[in-house]
Amino acid sequence: MKRPSLNDLEAFVSVATRRSFRRAADDLGTAPSTLSHAVRALEERLGVRLLNRTTRSVSPTEAGFDLLGRLQPALAGLDEALDAAQAFRGAVSGTVRINAPRLAATLLVRDILPTMSERYPDVVIDLVVEGRLIDIVAAGFDAGVRLFDSIPKDMIAVPFGDAVSFVCVASPAYLKRFSEPQTPDELKDHRCIGHRVPSGKLYRWEFEQGGRAMTLELNGSLTLDDEELMVDAAIAGLGVAYVASPAADPALEDGRLRRILSTWTPASESIAIYYSGHRAVPPPLRAFLDVVKTSYP
Repeated sequence: MKRPSLNDLEAFVSVATRRSFRRAADDLGTAPSTLSHAVRALEERLGVRLLNRTTRSVSPTEAGFDLLGRLQPALAGLDEALDAAQAFRGAVSGTVRINAPRLAATLLVRDILPTMSERYPDVVIDLVVEGRLIDIVAAGFDAGVRLFDSIPKDMIAVPFGDAVSFVCVASPAYLKRFSEPQTPDELKDHRCIGHRVPSGKLYRWEFEQGGRAMTLELNGSLTLDDEELMVDAAIAGLGVAYVASPAADPALEDGRLRRILSTWTPASESIAIYYSGHRAVPPPLRAFLDVVKTSYP
């Protein structure tokens, strides 16, 4: 039997992993029809069906699952060998795909990417801003950024930036007009700017004081799904906002906003960049992680 080409094997692994010719084609930068032809050629060469295909889904057969389990570590080992050889060039190149919420993406652009650009000019950072917590491996990302407690346990996490606290803020004009609440319960009588999370639900405001925790569902005449817009709305006097501290810090520093209920602030949460511990770390991602570690020792 003639040995299958490496391209055909990679095409099968990508389609079998992504369970979609279209998504696999997007990852590989080719056409779905090209992948379909490659997988069919591989099946004909092996004399066994590897994928079950319907108009709506693609899934590996028993033989496909077995081949996928054997090919993935073999291809990962090949990538690792090629990456090691590339290191002798003296320059790191390639693409790092990162998935991050908007606030974390802002910190990356401000604190990490300038150093990356200077040290590793041949590395391309493909940064996708997304609020949903996704499976970064299945979606084709090299790394993600999330609050530490929300990172899957099978991932390797690298601390990123300072710990984040969630704060209540309002404009001086708003507080002069409506008075400042002294307890979280008093927020029920205020105009609160609702925060809709990517799942579609409203974010619940959390408070803590002296070991006492409190969670409130608060919203008023305005609901937004972006923290920067929530800060802008609070500055405009539209109500009280509950946001991550980095989003509000500039407006707090110059007086456009005032922090309220500061004695009820819950414990800070750490942010981390995370990546799969089941894959060899390619040189571009390793370079990116090194910059993160040196930027936030």
